[in-house]
Amino acid sequence: MINRIFLDHPKSVDESYFEHMGFALWFFSRLATAAGAALVHAILPCCFEKTASTIIAELYERTHNRGK
Repeated sequence: MINRIFLDHPKSVDESYFEHMGFALWFFSRLATAAGAALVHAILPCCFEKTASTIIAELYERTHNRGK
């Protein structure tokens, strides 16, 4: 049960628990940055015109083939 909860998924992408935690926290920080840029852009359209979409594209490139 513990393995299934904590280790199976990280192992499926060839990472240890802590490597996966680090990647997930990095991913979160990039998503939070994209969300902040999108919020500012919603209020001030001249700011951060491509920031959120650039970050999302970066995240897709980093994740779309993981675990294959």
